[in-house]
Amino acid sequence: MIVSVLAGLAAACSGGNPPAAATTAEPAAAATPAPASSAPQVDAALQAAIAGDWRDPENRARDAARHPRETLEFFGIRPDMAVVEIWPAAGWYTEILAPYLRDHGRYIAAHWDPEAKQEFFRKGVQGFRDKLAARPDVYGKAEVVVLALPDKTEMVAPESVDMVVTFRNIHNWMASGKAPEMFAAMYRVLKPGGVLGVVEHRAATDQPQDPKAKSGYVRQDFATALAEQAGFVFEAASEVNANPRDSKDYPGGVWTLPPTLREGDKDREKYLAIGESDRFTLRFRKPGSVAGVGEGAAPVSDEEPSPPSP
Repeated sequence: MIVSVLAGLAAACSGGNPPAAATTAEPAAAATPAPASSAPQVDAALQAAIAGDWRDPENRARDAARHPRETLEFFGIRPDMAVVEIWPAAGWYTEILAPYLRDHGRYIAAHWDPEAKQEFFRKGVQGFRDKLAARPDVYGKAEVVVLALPDKTEMVAPESVDMVVTFRNIHNWMASGKAPEMFAAMYRVLKPGGVLGVVEHRAATDQPQDPKAKSGYVRQDFATALAEQAGFVFEAASEVNANPRDSKDYPGGVWTLPPTLREGDKDREKYLAIGESDRFTLRFRKPGSVAGVGEGAAPVSDEEPSPPSP
């Protein structure tokens, strides 16, 4: 079934430019607006988290390319929300989200399996946990749960979080043939009316979508179809992370560009001048009432999650 879904989506994205999609759509249910008087405080809290001195200097240097404030504001984040970040890797966004949500909300990192066969995943999630443990004053309330297919997808209780976000991960799921299952897992944990925020390297529309996304680029219409197949309703798109200089045709895929610079010194200045990739930024909503959004999430059990074995 999953193979047929992927094949159908790839076929739909296999030729020519698709009809231009509107950047906004009617949401399944209108979100309850925050009181006007609270907006400056929310902005100030987010800006304070972005400016935090606990952030890695190399991560802060990339703010001009990744636009965290504009991206999170587009998603509609508030400090009283329960938010799951899917596969946060080394924690670029964790440095912002965890302290932002610490006092009034809940931050849950759905990360790799510490018992995975691949050393990359085991070391990666341990490094992430070490990062959190080094600053309990900043990350002490952050939670880490496992999200690994096929059988570790529970994360938190169904329909219990206000927002799910994921950054530059869809190509990873496509590479393993698990993108539909990942979107289904994200859908399950969101409350009705909850938001899914997605950022991904954007592929050109005049080329067919590689089902495995080996270049790291994903067509925007392909990602939208994956989300809609899971039940999400497209709400809006932002060009905040767009980069028209990105030609998307590099020998080493998207990793040719900064920050990876896979080609080393070869054409280094050229790739630095291009900058980080062209990315789409999309907001989806789970259909249903938004009553209760912002009231936190129920854990899977009453027990505090235990750290994994090293």
